[in-house]
Amino acid sequence: MNRTAIGRAAAGLLVAASVGTAYYLGQQHGRNITPAAPPSIGASAGSELKAGDIDPKTGKRILYWHDPMVPGQRFDKPGKSPFMDMPLSPVHEDAGGDAAVTIDSRVLQNLGIRTTQVKTGRLEPTLEVPGNVAINERGIEVLQARTTGFVERTYARTTLDPVSKGQALALIYAPEWVAAQEEYLAVSRMSAGLQHDLREAAIARMRQVGMSESHIRLVQKSGKLQPRLAITSSIDGVLTEIGARDGMTLSPGMTLFRIASLATVWVIAEVPESQAAPLRPGQSVTAVAAALPGQTLDGKVDAILPDVSTATRTARVRIELNNKGRQLLPGMFVSVRFAPAPGPDRLLVPSEALIRTGTRTVVMVQTEQGGFSPVEVRIGATAGGQTEVIEGLKAGQNVVVSGQFLIDSEASLRGTAQRMAAAPGASAPAPPAAPRPEHEGVGRIEAVTAEGLTISHGPIPSAQWGAMTMDFAAPPAGLPRALKPGDRIRFRFHLNSDGVAVLSSVEPAATAPGGKP
Repeated sequence: MNRTAIGRAAAGLLVAASVGTAYYLGQQHGRNITPAAPPSIGASAGSELKAGDIDPKTGKRILYWHDPMVPGQRFDKPGKSPFMDMPLSPVHEDAGGDAAVTIDSRVLQNLGIRTTQVKTGRLEPTLEVPGNVAINERGIEVLQARTTGFVERTYARTTLDPVSKGQALALIYAPEWVAAQEEYLAVSRMSAGLQHDLREAAIARMRQVGMSESHIRLVQKSGKLQPRLAITSSIDGVLTEIGARDGMTLSPGMTLFRIASLATVWVIAEVPESQAAPLRPGQSVTAVAAALPGQTLDGKVDAILPDVSTATRTARVRIELNNKGRQLLPGMFVSVRFAPAPGPDRLLVPSEALIRTGTRTVVMVQTEQGGFSPVEVRIGATAGGQTEVIEGLKAGQNVVVSGQFLIDSEASLRGTAQRMAAAPGASAPAPPAAPRPEHEGVGRIEAVTAEGLTISHGPIPSAQWGAMTMDFAAPPAGLPRALKPGDRIRFRFHLNSDGVAVLSSVEPAATAPGGKP
């Protein structure tokens, strides 16, 4: 065997050994490798999903993808949002009436959605109304002449002057008072045996002619005739009427003075007739006067007056307030708060969590799976930023208080899509819709896609839009081929039922000198 043959044989053995070694290592490596898990949505396999497929993460059918910040725009496959730096979110099919919404935690944070827990409790004072201070008519004292006489002198001469209890108001000379006193003094000088019965008769005579108990005690104590006696006030208050002047002749029944006590005052409050029904006499109230800042006055409802103003549609409620220090004066303005009527605790939610549609009231409730579902509720009274929930919620549930309108909009869109898909004959062509109003604008193309155009445009008064940059869906006939970013265009569009702007026509805009259309 020559050297050439030996070299060839050695090379063949080396090749065979290499192949065998590679085969052995490959078999051993294959036994130790576990199959790779299929990529989830958002990975490379996620791009293979399309609308109508089953989401492997939730097991639910995917209706479409969207950007939660622009829910009107729909996409038939996953990807990156053209509006914000975040992935598109899938919208899944849900059974039932109103559709639930599931939002990624990152998107949830970017949207600024906040939730709060439903709690039980009682509202703060539910009603606060204005009122005016008035004199308490139960505290008015009227002083009248009970016999014929003369006003020798008056000490109180001006209305609304304050007077105190026991203060002299006028000095009166009455002939019948003099005669009754003389009878009493004559009896007092008689013998003790006859004095008792006659003395009592004389005292009764002095009362009969109108002398007060203080007048009688003065005559008894002094033992002398008192021809002129003073009329005094029996309460602290203010003079509201003066009928006696110096030198006047008095006749029985004539009003001399009218005095109003200010120890308590009335407040006439104007309560909306729709909120007056729960009020009851004796209900506690607090009041704050504009003239007495920082002071809270306590009182109670005295009566609900049978009087409703036809101009303001308010009922008048009379309230009795304690007037400490007589600081409240007739005519002052006060703000009255009615304490809540006693009753059981109710469920309370922040008033900002409510979505009022005009026909019902809805709140967005966070589900156990982390999604959000619209729930119709029946509400009661509202006060202090809190609203009573009578039906629809349970204590401990979390409701959305910020961003709920965006979630509700998405839930409505999803529910509409589900109802259309589930309706009998959904595949049949729908009847032609009523023509929608067209709007016209001028702007510049920022981006061109298969779905439509991104246009920076000026104000569009017919749509009540200001200047902005937004996406417009392509018209049914498609877009002209010559369009490119930077082109100035004049375009017409309408808003479809989902609020998406759909182009009707696009044409180049005439350019004025200076480069502006």
